[in-house]
Amino acid sequence: MKLRLLEELEDAWLPYLTPKDDEFYQQWHLKYPKLILREADSVPEELHKEVQEAFLTLHKHGCLFRDLVRIQGKDVLTPVSRILIGNPGCTYKYLNTRLFTVPWPVKGSTIKYTDDEIGAACQTFLKLNDYLQTETIQALEELTSKEKSSGDALPVYIAPDFPRIGMGSSFDGQDEVDVKSRAAYNVTLLNFMDPQKMSYLKEEPYFGMGKMAVSWHHDENLVERSAVAVYNYSCEGPEEESEDDPDLEGRDPDTWHVGFKISWDIETPGLAIPLHQGDCYFMLDDLNATHQHCVLAGSQPRFSSTHRVAECSTGTLDYILQRCQLALQNLRDEVDNGDVSLKSLEPAILKQGEEIHNEVEFEWLRQYWFQGNRYKKCTDWWCQPMTQLEGLWKKMEGVTNAVLREVRKEGLPVEQRSEILTAVLALLTTRQNLRREWHARCQSRIARTLTVDQKPECQPYWEKDDPSMPLPFDLTDIVSELRAVSSSLEAGELRPAERHSEDQTFPCH
Repeated sequence: MKLRLLEELEDAWLPYLTPKDDEFYQQWHLKYPKLILREADSVPEELHKEVQEAFLTLHKHGCLFRDLVRIQGKDVLTPVSRILIGNPGCTYKYLNTRLFTVPWPVKGSTIKYTDDEIGAACQTFLKLNDYLQTETIQALEELTSKEKSSGDALPVYIAPDFPRIGMGSSFDGQDEVDVKSRAAYNVTLLNFMDPQKMSYLKEEPYFGMGKMAVSWHHDENLVERSAVAVYNYSCEGPEEESEDDPDLEGRDPDTWHVGFKISWDIETPGLAIPLHQGDCYFMLDDLNATHQHCVLAGSQPRFSSTHRVAECSTGTLDYILQRCQLALQNLRDEVDNGDVSLKSLEPAILKQGEEIHNEVEFEWLRQYWFQGNRYKKCTDWWCQPMTQLEGLWKKMEGVTNAVLREVRKEGLPVEQRSEILTAVLALLTTRQNLRREWHARCQSRIARTLTVDQKPECQPYWEKDDPSMPLPFDLTDIVSELRAVSSSLEAGELRPAERHSEDQTFPCH
């Protein structure tokens, strides 16, 4: 899609507007009505002071890290350093990377921070979160009221059949619940970048807006139609803040901007909105779905706090612990030799168990350890849960071993053996492929350049013949033998007398 758009443009830039352009505010009102800017002087001065001190505190303690993300099969180090702060046990996933919250101190929680200053900073971002939530609800109510007063006319860039849940209808009790849920920010992703320390930044490709800190994108992994609120802290002194040079064409390259465009639209001008110290902007309702945004670098360092309603249905500690318990319901007590037995050989139950096994290993354990020891910089909150998850995962290794033992059993009906193989073979193949991929990522050239705090660890990892593990780390031989048996069954070649001898080749600890 991007290449096709660039081909259509050929050598021409698309038009974009800044506040210097006469039609800037008219275009904003007509085409970007769900984008709201609150300038710094509308935010309480005391909150500015606390938030800006909190940014500097976290930076001083080395709490923000560049992420080693996965884009189109390649590992890339983000130019922006980040930290996720939010509800205890929440995670947020972007670009195939799961970030784990440094918890803010919500009522009823007990969080041990590595330094009191870090704890105070997290408290400040919770305070900012409450403030931005109130502002968002007010902005959503105003938007609803405006849409109601202007009738049911749709903005010209939205197709008539586009769903408009909760907007354009009378503001009743259900709408009030809906509005509050869409502003119920549960995490904030803090960002920092010093452009002068970056040897290379991409040029904005469509409008010629200059260097980008963050490329065009939709924010990922959010509750549908939920708002996003952003607090901007460009590290500029008051004497450095100046109006745009009227003779300068386009946006001022020394000032940070946020760029907006309607997705895949080459007719409507884009917007480049200057961001000054303490400004806040809000993306309301479906704006994040219908539009894309980018961050255009200025010349000075900049922090931002981006408050989101993360879609956490599969992204909380409570969720994954419940999934682990579900997988282990099929487990009988261990026998004396450490082996386990299964309550059911129902293919759907076995498949579910292996799916959860993969989920906890690749969506949680390996994601966490790939980021090194960064989270211990701020708190030990995740240490015990990760130890617990690894213990549950290890029991699932025992479950997989028990499944393989059943497949090997002499006298198992051919049809049942085939059904079990069909249920688990693809999942074990995926497990082997992903283990190989994560192991390679931890050894990559770019991973080796990272500091000790964030150097990826391949965990869980164990050597061949580790007596504490029921199965090897490398599942190549097991997968190959399972495939051979499966092929034989499909071809009807495996006679009863051969079953036992065929199965003896499975590696087993």
